[in-house]
Amino acid sequence: MSKKIRWYDYITVNSYWLGLTTLSQTLGLVFPLLVQQYVGEGGKGTFFGTLRLWSLMVALLSQAGMGMLSDHCRSRWGRRRPFILIGTLIDLIFITMIGFSAGMEGMSGYWFLFIVAILLQISSNTAHGALQGLIPDIVPEEKRGRFSGVKALLEVPLPLIMVSFLIAPLISKGNMWGGLLLAMGVLVVVMLLAMFVPEKPLEERLSELNWDPFLRLLGMTGLFTVIILGVGRVIKYVGFISQDITSVTGLILLLGLSGIVAIAITVAIGVWSSVRISLGADSQKYPSFTWWVVNRLAFFVGTTNLSTFAVYFLQGRLGYVREEAAAPAARLMMVVGVFILLSTLPSGWLADRFGSKRLAAVSGLLAALGTLVAILVPDMVVIYIGGCMIGLATGVFFTANWALGTEIVPKEEAGRYLGISNLAGAGAGAVGSYIGGPIADFFTVHVPEVPGLGYVMLFGIYGVLFLLSAVALVGVKRKAG
Repeated sequence: MSKKIRWYDYITVNSYWLGLTTLSQTLGLVFPLLVQQYVGEGGKGTFFGTLRLWSLMVALLSQAGMGMLSDHCRSRWGRRRPFILIGTLIDLIFITMIGFSAGMEGMSGYWFLFIVAILLQISSNTAHGALQGLIPDIVPEEKRGRFSGVKALLEVPLPLIMVSFLIAPLISKGNMWGGLLLAMGVLVVVMLLAMFVPEKPLEERLSELNWDPFLRLLGMTGLFTVIILGVGRVIKYVGFISQDITSVTGLILLLGLSGIVAIAITVAIGVWSSVRISLGADSQKYPSFTWWVVNRLAFFVGTTNLSTFAVYFLQGRLGYVREEAAAPAARLMMVVGVFILLSTLPSGWLADRFGSKRLAAVSGLLAALGTLVAILVPDMVVIYIGGCMIGLATGVFFTANWALGTEIVPKEEAGRYLGISNLAGAGAGAVGSYIGGPIADFFTVHVPEVPGLGYVMLFGIYGVLFLLSAVALVGVKRKAG
Protein backbone atom coordinates (compact mmCIF):
# COMPACT_ATOMS: atom_id res chain seq x y z
CA MET A 1 0.00 0.00 0.00
CA SER A 2 1.64 3.22 -1.16
CA LYS A 3 -0.79 5.56 0.59
CA LYS A 4 0.03 6.62 4.14
CA ILE A 5 -1.87 4.71 6.82
CA ARG A 6 -4.47 6.87 8.57
CA TRP A 7 -5.99 6.15 11.98
CA TYR A 8 -9.38 5.39 10.46
CA ASP A 9 -7.89 2.76 8.15
CA TYR A 10 -7.64 0.51 11.19
CA ILE A 11 -11.44 0.75 11.46
CA THR A 12 -12.45 0.52 7.80
CA VAL A 13 -10.17 -2.42 7.00
CA ASN A 14 -11.47 -4.42 9.97
CA SER A 15 -15.02 -3.14 10.38
CA TYR A 16 -16.68 -5.98 8.49
CA TRP A 17 -15.46 -8.55 11.01
CA LEU A 18 -17.82 -6.94 13.51
CA GLY A 19 -20.74 -7.56 11.15
CA LEU A 20 -19.80 -11.18 10.42
CA THR A 21 -19.60 -12.16 14.07
CA THR A 22 -22.75 -10.22 14.95
CA LEU A 23 -24.62 -12.09 12.23
CA SER A 24 -23.25 -15.51 13.18
CA GLN A 25 -24.00 -15.00 16.88
CA THR A 26 -27.52 -13.78 16.13
CA LEU A 27 -28.24 -16.74 13.89
CA GLY A 28 -26.72 -18.97 16.56
CA LEU A 29 -29.72 -17.98 18.70
CA VAL A 30 -32.33 -17.85 15.95
CA PHE A 31 -31.65 -21.12 14.12
CA PRO A 32 -31.96 -23.51 17.09
CA LEU A 33 -35.18 -21.79 18.19
CA LEU A 34 -36.70 -22.04 14.72
CA VAL A 35 -35.71 -25.68 14.33
CA GLN A 36 -37.25 -26.39 17.72
CA GLN A 37 -40.44 -24.64 16.59
CA TYR A 38 -40.64 -26.71 13.40
CA VAL A 39 -39.77 -30.23 14.59
CA GLY A 40 -40.52 -30.21 18.34
CA GLU A 41 -38.49 -31.31 21.35
CA GLY A 42 -37.83 -34.88 20.29
CA GLY A 43 -36.14 -34.09 16.99
CA LYS A 44 -34.52 -30.69 17.45
CA GLY A 45 -30.99 -32.00 18.03
CA THR A 46 -31.05 -34.28 15.00
CA PHE A 47 -32.52 -31.76 12.58
CA PHE A 48 -30.34 -28.91 13.86
CA GLY A 49 -27.30 -31.15 13.45
CA THR A 50 -28.31 -31.87 9.85
CA LEU A 51 -28.66 -28.15 9.17
CA ARG A 52 -25.24 -27.51 10.69
CA LEU A 53 -23.54 -30.28 8.72
CA TRP A 54 -24.60 -29.13 5.26
CA SER A 55 -24.39 -25.40 5.89
CA LEU A 56 -20.86 -25.66 7.27
CA MET A 57 -19.62 -27.78 4.39
CA VAL A 58 -21.08 -25.27 1.94
CA ALA A 59 -19.46 -22.46 3.93
CA LEU A 60 -16.05 -24.12 3.70
CA LEU A 61 -16.24 -24.49 -0.06
CA SER A 62 -17.81 -21.11 -0.83
CA GLN A 63 -15.33 -19.22 1.33
CA ALA A 64 -12.36 -20.82 -0.43
CA GLY A 65 -13.89 -20.39 -3.90
CA MET A 66 -14.85 -16.77 -3.43
CA GLY A 67 -11.46 -15.99 -1.95
CA MET A 68 -9.78 -17.37 -5.04
CA LEU A 69 -12.10 -15.44 -7.37
CA SER A 70 -11.47 -12.20 -5.50
CA ASP A 71 -7.72 -12.76 -5.89
CA HIS A 72 -8.19 -12.34 -9.65
CA CYS A 73 -10.83 -9.59 -9.62
CA ARG A 74 -9.82 -6.59 -11.76
CA SER A 75 -12.66 -4.24 -10.79
CA ARG A 76 -11.86 -0.54 -10.55
CA TRP A 77 -13.15 -0.76 -6.94
CA GLY A 78 -10.37 -3.20 -6.10
CA ARG A 79 -10.28 -6.95 -5.61
CA ARG A 80 -12.17 -7.33 -2.34
CA ARG A 81 -14.77 -4.58 -1.98
CA PRO A 82 -17.06 -5.71 -4.83
CA PHE A 83 -17.41 -9.12 -3.18
CA ILE A 84 -18.11 -7.54 0.22
CA LEU A 85 -20.78 -5.27 -1.27
CA ILE A 86 -22.52 -7.95 -3.35
CA GLY A 87 -22.32 -10.55 -0.59
CA THR A 88 -23.88 -8.18 1.94
CA LEU A 89 -26.75 -7.10 -0.30
CA ILE A 90 -27.66 -10.72 -0.98
CA ASP A 91 -27.29 -11.48 2.75
CA LEU A 92 -30.04 -8.96 3.49
CA ILE A 93 -32.44 -10.81 1.20
CA PHE A 94 -31.82 -14.18 2.83
CA ILE A 95 -31.92 -12.80 6.40
CA THR A 96 -35.29 -11.24 5.57
CA MET A 97 -36.48 -14.65 4.35
CA ILE A 98 -35.37 -16.15 7.67
CA GLY A 99 -37.51 -13.57 9.44
CA PHE A 100 -40.54 -14.60 7.40
CA SER A 101 -39.84 -18.27 8.13
CA ALA A 102 -40.58 -17.58 11.81
CA GLY A 103 -44.27 -17.69 10.93
CA MET A 104 -44.05 -21.15 9.37
CA GLU A 105 -44.69 -24.52 11.00
CA GLY A 106 -43.78 -28.18 10.54
CA MET A 107 -41.34 -29.74 8.10
CA SER A 108 -42.19 -27.25 5.35
CA GLY A 109 -40.81 -24.54 7.63
CA TYR A 110 -37.72 -26.59 8.40
CA TRP A 111 -36.84 -27.30 4.77
CA PHE A 112 -37.46 -23.67 3.84
CA LEU A 113 -35.05 -22.62 6.58
CA PHE A 114 -32.57 -25.31 5.48
CA ILE A 115 -32.46 -24.00 1.90
CA VAL A 116 -32.21 -20.36 2.98
CA ALA A 117 -29.42 -21.20 5.45
CA ILE A 118 -27.41 -22.85 2.65
CA LEU A 119 -27.91 -19.85 0.36
CA LEU A 120 -26.98 -17.46 3.18
CA GLN A 121 -23.73 -19.34 3.70
CA ILE A 122 -22.84 -18.81 0.05
CA SER A 123 -23.62 -15.08 0.11
CA SER A 124 -22.03 -14.48 3.50
CA ASN A 125 -18.85 -16.27 2.52
CA THR A 126 -18.73 -14.31 -0.72
CA ALA A 127 -17.89 -11.37 1.50
CA HIS A 128 -15.93 -13.38 4.07
CA GLY A 129 -13.62 -15.03 1.54
CA ALA A 130 -12.69 -11.67 0.05
CA LEU A 131 -12.40 -9.93 3.41
CA GLN A 132 -9.55 -12.22 4.49
CA GLY A 133 -7.38 -10.69 1.77
CA LEU A 134 -7.64 -7.04 2.88
CA ILE A 135 -4.84 -6.96 5.45
CA PRO A 136 -2.34 -8.93 3.32
CA ASP A 137 -3.27 -6.78 0.29
CA ILE A 138 -2.91 -3.26 1.61
CA VAL A 139 -1.21 -3.22 5.02
CA PRO A 140 2.61 -3.02 5.24
CA GLU A 141 4.14 -5.97 7.09
CA GLU A 142 5.41 -3.82 9.95
CA LYS A 143 1.84 -2.69 10.74
CA ARG A 144 -0.02 -5.98 10.32
CA GLY A 145 0.30 -6.86 13.99
CA ARG A 146 -1.53 -3.68 15.01
CA PHE A 147 -4.19 -4.17 12.35
CA SER A 148 -4.66 -7.77 13.51
CA GLY A 149 -5.10 -6.52 17.08
CA VAL A 150 -7.94 -4.24 15.99
CA LYS A 151 -9.39 -7.14 14.00
CA ALA A 152 -9.41 -9.33 17.12
CA LEU A 153 -11.22 -6.61 19.07
CA LEU A 154 -13.90 -6.14 16.43
CA GLU A 155 -14.25 -9.85 15.70
CA VAL A 156 -14.64 -11.24 19.23
CA PRO A 157 -15.57 -9.14 22.28
CA LEU A 158 -17.45 -6.21 20.74
CA PRO A 159 -19.98 -8.21 18.70
CA LEU A 160 -20.48 -10.65 21.57
CA ILE A 161 -21.24 -7.78 23.94
CA MET A 162 -23.56 -6.19 21.36
CA VAL A 163 -25.49 -9.39 20.77
CA SER A 164 -25.70 -10.11 24.50
CA PHE A 165 -27.07 -6.72 25.54
CA LEU A 166 -28.96 -5.54 22.46
CA ILE A 167 -30.03 -8.42 20.23
CA ALA A 168 -30.48 -11.38 22.59
CA PRO A 169 -32.97 -9.57 24.88
CA LEU A 170 -35.20 -8.91 21.86
CA ILE A 171 -35.11 -12.55 20.78
CA SER A 172 -35.61 -13.70 24.37
CA LYS A 173 -38.87 -11.74 24.52
CA GLY A 174 -40.13 -13.29 21.28
CA ASN A 175 -39.16 -10.34 19.07
CA MET A 176 -37.11 -12.33 16.54
CA TRP A 177 -37.71 -9.77 13.80
CA GLY A 178 -36.28 -7.04 16.01
CA GLY A 179 -33.09 -9.03 16.61
CA LEU A 180 -32.66 -9.83 12.92
CA LEU A 181 -33.27 -6.23 11.84
CA LEU A 182 -30.70 -4.97 14.31
CA ALA A 183 -28.15 -7.49 13.01
CA MET A 184 -28.95 -6.42 9.45
CA GLY A 185 -28.43 -2.79 10.42
CA VAL A 186 -24.99 -3.58 11.83
CA LEU A 187 -24.11 -5.49 8.67
CA VAL A 188 -25.08 -2.55 6.45
CA VAL A 189 -23.10 -0.03 8.53
CA VAL A 190 -19.89 -2.08 8.52
CA MET A 191 -20.30 -2.80 4.81
CA LEU A 192 -20.48 0.94 4.13
CA LEU A 193 -17.38 1.50 6.25
CA ALA A 194 -15.57 -1.22 4.29
CA MET A 195 -16.27 0.70 1.09
CA PHE A 196 -13.83 3.37 2.35
CA VAL A 197 -10.93 0.91 2.48
CA PRO A 198 -8.09 2.47 0.44
CA GLU A 199 -8.02 -0.41 -2.02
CA LYS A 200 -6.68 0.11 -5.52
CA PRO A 201 -7.53 -1.78 -8.72
CA LEU A 202 -5.35 -4.75 -9.55
CA GLU A 203 -2.80 -3.57 -12.12
CA GLU A 204 -0.36 -6.43 -12.60
CA ARG A 205 -1.36 -9.36 -14.77
CA LEU A 206 -1.80 -12.49 -12.65
CA SER A 207 -1.31 -16.05 -13.79
CA GLU A 208 -4.35 -17.98 -14.93
CA LEU A 209 -6.68 -19.02 -12.12
CA ASN A 210 -5.58 -22.43 -10.82
CA TRP A 211 -8.56 -24.46 -9.64
CA ASP A 212 -6.49 -27.44 -8.46
CA PRO A 213 -6.42 -26.36 -4.78
CA PHE A 214 -10.19 -25.86 -4.83
CA LEU A 215 -10.77 -29.25 -6.46
CA ARG A 216 -8.62 -30.90 -3.79
CA LEU A 217 -10.64 -29.08 -1.14
CA LEU A 218 -13.84 -30.25 -2.82
CA GLY A 219 -12.67 -33.84 -2.73
CA MET A 220 -11.49 -33.52 0.85
CA THR A 221 -14.79 -31.97 1.95
CA GLY A 222 -16.85 -34.54 0.08
CA LEU A 223 -15.03 -37.48 1.64
CA PHE A 224 -15.21 -35.96 5.12
CA THR A 225 -18.95 -35.43 4.68
CA VAL A 226 -19.46 -39.05 3.62
CA ILE A 227 -17.57 -40.23 6.71
CA ILE A 228 -19.71 -38.05 8.98
CA LEU A 229 -22.92 -39.30 7.35
CA GLY A 230 -21.83 -42.93 7.69
CA VAL A 231 -20.87 -42.68 11.34
CA GLY A 232 -24.04 -40.68 12.02
CA ARG A 233 -26.14 -43.54 10.69
CA VAL A 234 -24.33 -45.98 12.98
CA ILE A 235 -25.15 -43.78 15.99
CA LYS A 236 -28.81 -43.64 14.97
CA TYR A 237 -28.83 -47.45 14.71
CA VAL A 238 -27.31 -47.74 18.19
CA GLY A 239 -30.14 -45.52 19.45
CA PHE A 240 -32.69 -47.70 17.67
CA ILE A 241 -31.48 -50.95 19.26
CA SER A 242 -31.24 -49.26 22.68
CA GLN A 243 -34.92 -48.37 22.94
CA ASP A 244 -35.77 -51.44 25.04
CA ILE A 245 -33.06 -50.81 27.65
CA THR A 246 -34.75 -49.65 30.86
CA SER A 247 -31.66 -48.76 32.92
CA VAL A 248 -30.85 -45.06 32.64
CA THR A 249 -27.28 -45.75 33.74
CA GLY A 250 -26.96 -48.39 31.06
CA LEU A 251 -28.23 -46.00 28.40
CA ILE A 252 -25.82 -43.30 29.52
CA LEU A 253 -22.88 -45.69 29.36
CA LEU A 254 -23.88 -47.20 26.02
CA LEU A 255 -24.74 -44.02 24.14
CA GLY A 256 -22.09 -41.94 25.89
CA LEU A 257 -19.30 -44.35 24.96
CA SER A 258 -20.77 -44.78 21.48
CA GLY A 259 -20.79 -41.01 20.98
CA ILE A 260 -17.21 -40.61 22.15
CA VAL A 261 -15.96 -43.47 19.97
CA ALA A 262 -17.98 -42.30 16.96
CA ILE A 263 -16.71 -38.71 17.09
CA ALA A 264 -13.14 -39.81 17.81
CA ILE A 265 -13.16 -42.24 14.86
CA THR A 266 -14.68 -39.60 12.59
CA VAL A 267 -12.01 -37.09 13.59
CA ALA A 268 -9.16 -39.57 13.11
CA ILE A 269 -10.34 -41.08 9.81
CA GLY A 270 -11.57 -37.72 8.49
CA VAL A 271 -8.25 -36.01 9.17
CA TRP A 272 -6.13 -38.89 7.85
CA SER A 273 -8.08 -39.20 4.61
CA SER A 274 -8.30 -35.44 4.10
CA VAL A 275 -4.57 -34.95 4.62
CA ARG A 276 -3.92 -37.85 2.27
CA ILE A 277 -6.07 -36.28 -0.46
CA SER A 278 -4.52 -32.84 0.00
CA LEU A 279 -0.86 -33.86 0.28
CA GLY A 280 -0.72 -37.21 -1.49
CA ALA A 281 2.46 -39.16 -0.79
CA ASP A 282 3.89 -36.16 1.09
CA SER A 283 1.51 -36.93 3.96
CA GLN A 284 3.76 -39.87 4.92
CA LYS A 285 6.78 -37.61 5.32
CA TYR A 286 5.32 -35.54 8.14
CA PRO A 287 3.16 -37.74 10.42
CA SER A 288 3.33 -35.11 13.16
CA PHE A 289 1.30 -32.81 10.95
CA THR A 290 -1.60 -35.26 10.81
CA TRP A 291 -1.62 -35.58 14.60
CA TRP A 292 -1.51 -31.79 14.90
CA VAL A 293 -4.65 -31.48 12.77
CA VAL A 294 -6.31 -34.21 14.90
CA ASN A 295 -5.45 -32.19 18.02
CA ARG A 296 -6.89 -29.06 16.46
CA LEU A 297 -10.09 -30.68 15.20
CA ALA A 298 -10.78 -32.59 18.43
CA PHE A 299 -10.45 -29.40 20.51
CA PHE A 300 -12.67 -27.42 18.15
CA VAL A 301 -15.33 -30.16 18.22
CA GLY A 302 -15.65 -29.30 21.90
CA THR A 303 -15.61 -25.51 21.75
CA THR A 304 -17.74 -25.14 18.62
CA ASN A 305 -20.51 -27.45 19.73
CA LEU A 306 -20.71 -26.24 23.30
CA SER A 307 -21.66 -22.93 21.73
CA THR A 308 -23.93 -24.53 19.12
CA PHE A 309 -26.11 -26.33 21.65
CA ALA A 310 -25.97 -23.70 24.41
CA VAL A 311 -29.63 -22.71 23.92
CA TYR A 312 -30.86 -26.30 24.15
CA PHE A 313 -28.56 -27.04 27.10
CA LEU A 314 -29.89 -24.11 29.13
CA GLN A 315 -33.47 -25.00 28.27
CA GLY A 316 -33.04 -28.53 29.56
CA ARG A 317 -30.69 -27.84 32.46
CA LEU A 318 -32.30 -24.70 33.91
CA GLY A 319 -35.86 -24.95 32.63
CA TYR A 320 -35.92 -21.96 30.28
CA VAL A 321 -38.86 -22.06 27.90
CA ARG A 322 -37.88 -21.81 24.22
CA GLU A 323 -36.73 -18.24 23.40
CA GLU A 324 -36.21 -17.39 27.09
CA ALA A 325 -32.87 -19.20 26.82
CA ALA A 326 -31.57 -16.77 24.17
CA ALA A 327 -30.48 -14.02 26.57
CA PRO A 328 -28.57 -16.21 29.07
CA ALA A 329 -27.02 -18.18 26.20
CA ALA A 330 -25.77 -14.94 24.62
CA ARG A 331 -24.37 -13.73 27.97
CA LEU A 332 -22.59 -17.05 28.41
CA MET A 333 -21.02 -16.73 24.96
CA MET A 334 -20.00 -13.17 25.79
CA VAL A 335 -18.23 -14.32 28.96
CA VAL A 336 -16.45 -17.07 27.03
CA GLY A 337 -15.47 -14.63 24.27
CA VAL A 338 -14.05 -12.05 26.68
CA PHE A 339 -11.93 -14.69 28.41
CA ILE A 340 -10.74 -15.96 25.03
CA LEU A 341 -9.51 -12.46 24.25
CA LEU A 342 -7.90 -11.99 27.67
CA SER A 343 -6.00 -15.27 27.47
CA THR A 344 -4.97 -14.84 23.84
CA LEU A 345 -2.88 -11.75 24.63
CA PRO A 346 -0.35 -13.36 27.05
CA SER A 347 -0.47 -16.87 25.57
CA GLY A 348 2.23 -16.11 22.99
CA TRP A 349 4.69 -15.34 25.79
CA LEU A 350 3.55 -18.44 27.69
CA ALA A 351 4.07 -20.61 24.60
CA ASP A 352 7.63 -19.28 24.21
CA ARG A 353 8.29 -19.77 27.93
CA PHE A 354 6.83 -23.25 28.50
CA GLY A 355 6.58 -24.67 24.97
CA SER A 356 3.66 -24.61 22.58
CA LYS A 357 3.03 -28.37 22.74
CA ARG A 358 2.85 -28.40 26.52
CA LEU A 359 0.59 -25.35 26.54
CA ALA A 360 -1.77 -26.93 23.98
CA ALA A 361 -2.04 -30.01 26.19
CA VAL A 362 -2.81 -27.91 29.27
CA SER A 363 -5.49 -26.12 27.24
CA GLY A 364 -7.25 -29.42 26.57
CA LEU A 365 -7.16 -30.38 30.24
CA LEU A 366 -8.41 -26.98 31.40
CA ALA A 367 -11.25 -26.96 28.84
CA ALA A 368 -12.30 -30.46 29.96
CA LEU A 369 -12.34 -29.32 33.60
CA GLY A 370 -14.35 -26.22 32.66
CA THR A 371 -16.89 -28.41 30.86
CA LEU A 372 -17.20 -30.63 33.93
CA VAL A 373 -17.84 -27.58 36.12
CA ALA A 374 -20.47 -26.26 33.68
CA ILE A 375 -22.50 -29.49 33.71
CA LEU A 376 -21.97 -30.37 37.37
CA VAL A 377 -24.62 -28.14 38.98
CA PRO A 378 -27.80 -26.65 37.46
CA ASP A 379 -26.88 -23.11 38.44
CA MET A 380 -26.16 -20.24 36.08
CA VAL A 381 -23.31 -18.85 38.19
CA VAL A 382 -21.55 -22.22 38.17
CA ILE A 383 -22.11 -22.49 34.40
CA TYR A 384 -20.53 -19.03 33.99
CA ILE A 385 -17.49 -20.20 35.97
CA GLY A 386 -17.14 -23.21 33.70
CA GLY A 387 -17.49 -20.90 30.70
CA CYS A 388 -14.66 -18.70 32.00
CA MET A 389 -12.39 -21.73 32.24
CA ILE A 390 -13.30 -22.88 28.74
CA GLY A 391 -12.70 -19.35 27.41
CA LEU A 392 -9.26 -19.16 29.03
CA ALA A 393 -8.34 -22.57 27.64
CA THR A 394 -9.57 -21.70 24.15
CA GLY A 395 -7.65 -18.44 23.96
CA VAL A 396 -4.44 -20.18 24.98
CA PHE A 397 -5.11 -23.04 22.55
CA PHE A 398 -5.58 -20.68 19.60
CA THR A 399 -2.05 -19.36 20.04
CA ALA A 400 -0.30 -22.51 21.27
CA ASN A 401 -1.74 -24.85 18.66
CA TRP A 402 -0.96 -22.50 15.78
CA ALA A 403 2.57 -21.88 17.05
CA LEU A 404 3.07 -25.64 17.26
CA GLY A 405 1.82 -26.02 13.69
CA THR A 406 4.33 -23.49 12.38
CA GLU A 407 7.10 -25.46 14.09
CA ILE A 408 6.33 -28.85 12.58
CA VAL A 409 5.47 -28.05 8.95
CA PRO A 410 8.14 -27.73 6.27
CA LYS A 411 8.97 -24.03 6.06
CA GLU A 412 9.09 -23.93 2.27
CA GLU A 413 5.50 -25.23 2.05
CA ALA A 414 3.99 -23.73 5.20
CA GLY A 415 1.06 -22.14 3.36
CA ARG A 416 0.10 -25.40 1.68
CA TYR A 417 0.16 -27.35 4.93
CA LEU A 418 -1.39 -24.80 7.28
CA GLY A 419 -4.18 -24.13 4.79
CA ILE A 420 -5.47 -27.65 5.43
CA SER A 421 -6.21 -26.61 9.01
CA ASN A 422 -9.34 -24.86 7.69
CA LEU A 423 -10.86 -28.33 7.80
CA ALA A 424 -10.87 -28.10 11.60
CA GLY A 425 -12.99 -24.94 11.63
CA ALA A 426 -15.96 -26.16 9.60
CA GLY A 427 -15.43 -29.86 10.28
CA ALA A 428 -15.68 -29.45 14.04
CA GLY A 429 -19.19 -28.07 13.94
CA ALA A 430 -20.32 -30.65 11.41
CA VAL A 431 -18.92 -33.65 13.29
CA GLY A 432 -20.09 -32.69 16.75
CA SER A 433 -23.59 -31.53 15.84
CA TYR A 434 -24.57 -34.19 13.29
CA ILE A 435 -23.39 -37.09 15.46
CA GLY A 436 -24.26 -35.51 18.81
CA GLY A 437 -27.74 -34.19 18.03
CA PRO A 438 -29.44 -37.62 17.75
CA ILE A 439 -27.88 -38.72 21.06
CA ALA A 440 -29.44 -35.78 22.88
CA ASP A 441 -32.78 -36.40 21.16
CA PHE A 442 -32.77 -40.04 22.28
CA PHE A 443 -32.74 -39.04 25.94
CA THR A 444 -35.35 -36.32 25.39
CA VAL A 445 -37.74 -38.96 23.99
CA HIS A 446 -36.88 -42.03 26.06
CA VAL A 447 -35.86 -40.52 29.42
CA PRO A 448 -38.24 -37.53 29.76
CA GLU A 449 -38.29 -37.88 33.55
CA VAL A 450 -34.76 -36.41 33.69
CA PRO A 451 -35.03 -33.05 31.85
CA GLY A 452 -31.91 -31.98 30.03
CA LEU A 453 -30.08 -35.28 30.55
CA GLY A 454 -29.32 -35.64 26.84
CA TYR A 455 -27.57 -32.28 26.58
CA VAL A 456 -25.72 -32.72 29.87
CA MET A 457 -24.36 -36.02 28.53
CA LEU A 458 -23.64 -34.46 25.13
CA PHE A 459 -21.61 -31.71 26.80
CA GLY A 460 -19.80 -34.44 28.73
CA ILE A 461 -18.88 -36.08 25.42
CA TYR A 462 -17.47 -32.79 24.18
CA GLY A 463 -15.47 -32.53 27.41
CA VAL A 464 -13.90 -35.93 26.69
CA LEU A 465 -12.97 -34.64 23.21
CA PHE A 466 -10.91 -31.93 24.93
CA LEU A 467 -9.01 -34.68 26.76
CA LEU A 468 -8.52 -36.62 23.53
CA SER A 469 -7.12 -33.48 21.89
CA ALA A 470 -4.38 -33.50 24.53
CA VAL A 471 -3.74 -37.23 24.00
CA ALA A 472 -3.30 -36.63 20.25
CA LEU A 473 -0.28 -34.46 21.00
CA VAL A 474 1.68 -37.62 21.88
CA GLY A 475 2.04 -38.14 18.12
CA VAL A 476 3.36 -34.63 17.50
CA LYS A 477 7.12 -34.20 17.40
CA ARG A 478 8.55 -30.72 17.60
CA LYS A 479 10.65 -31.06 14.46
CA ALA A 480 9.06 -31.54 11.02
CA GLY A 481 8.63 -35.22 10.27
